[in-house]
Amino acid sequence: MRGPGRRDAPRRGEGERDVADPDLRKLRVLRELSERGTVSAAAQALHLTPQAVSQQISALGRELGVPLTEPSGRRLRLTGAARIVLRHADAVFTQLEQMRAELAAHRSGEHGEVAVAGFSTTLSALILPAVARLRETRPLLRTSLAEVDPPESFSMLHRGETDVVISADTARNPGPAGDEGRFDGRFHRVPLCEDPFDIALPEGHRLLGSPRLLLADLAEETWIFATTGMCHDIGVAACTAAGFTPQASHAIGDWDATLAAVRLGLGVALVPRMAKPAPRPEVTIRAFSERAPSRTVFAAVREGSQTSPEIAAVLDALRTVARAAVAA
Repeated sequence: MRGPGRRDAPRRGEGERDVADPDLRKLRVLRELSERGTVSAAAQALHLTPQAVSQQISALGRELGVPLTEPSGRRLRLTGAARIVLRHADAVFTQLEQMRAELAAHRSGEHGEVAVAGFSTTLSALILPAVARLRETRPLLRTSLAEVDPPESFSMLHRGETDVVISADTARNPGPAGDEGRFDGRFHRVPLCEDPFDIALPEGHRLLGSPRLLLADLAEETWIFATTGMCHDIGVAACTAAGFTPQASHAIGDWDATLAAVRLGLGVALVPRMAKPAPRPEVTIRAFSERAPSRTVFAAVREGSQTSPEIAAVLDALRTVARAAVAA
C-alpha cells in the first residue's frame, strides 16, 4: 500500500512509445527511395504507384514513431532518423542473405536457381561458357541470364532481381563506389581477370611486321573509339599516358562494326581481348609489347550471399572460364 504523497518508481518503458518491428517490405521501399532520390523513380523501380510508395514510407514512420521524410521544395528528402534506419536496414538485409546461404548449405547445394546479369561482352565471353561448365558439373542447378549494363545491373542486384552481376572498372574509375570511394558495402566483390586491350590494324599497315609494338608508335594514326563509357575513357587515358592526344575521327559502339571500319582503313582501334569480335582477314589484332591498357572484370553478389553453395558454384565457374577468356 502506498503512503500519502508516495509514488511508485515508474515501470521500465513507462512513458516511452513502443517501437513496432519494421516490415521488411517497407524497409526495401525506403531503401529504394534513398537510392533513387524521388518517389516517382522509386515507384518505377519497384513497379508500384507513387501513392503506394508514399503510403508505405508513412506507415513505416508510424510504426517506428519517427518521421522518415520531410518536404524539400517539391520533393521529399530523408530525415536524420531515416538515415539511422537505413544504416541498420543494410545490416538486416546482409544477415538475411547469410541466413539464406546457410539454409541453402543445409539443404544440399545441388538444387536451386541463380540469376546472372552482365553487359554484352561478358555475356558471350564469360557467362555463357560458365553456364556450359555448370551444366556438366552441377546439372541440377538452374541459371537465368540477363544482358544489363551497370549501373542498372547493380540496382537489380540491390533489389534482389538478380543474384550475380558481372561488371568492370579501372583504377581511375572504380565502381560501384560507396563512402570515401570504397566498393559499396552492400555487395561482395570477386575479381575475375584483367582484360587487356589489343590494337586492331588494317591490312598493309606499316607496323604489322614490327617486332615491337608500343602505343606511342601510333601517335599519328586516326583512331576509332567506342562512343562513350569505360572503353572510350580507357582508350583516351592510355593515349594521353603514352604522350599524345589521339585524333579520334570515328565513334562506334559495336566491336564487329569497329573491325569493319578498321578493315576499310578508317583508322586503328583498341579492342578489349575479352570482346573477341569475329575475325576479319583484312584486320590484324596485335598485343602490345609493353603493359597494355586494361580493365578489371569482376563479379558482385549481395554481401552475405557469397557462401551460398549455388552462388559459390557460379562464382567458381566464372573464375575458371575468365582465365581462358583473356588468354592471348
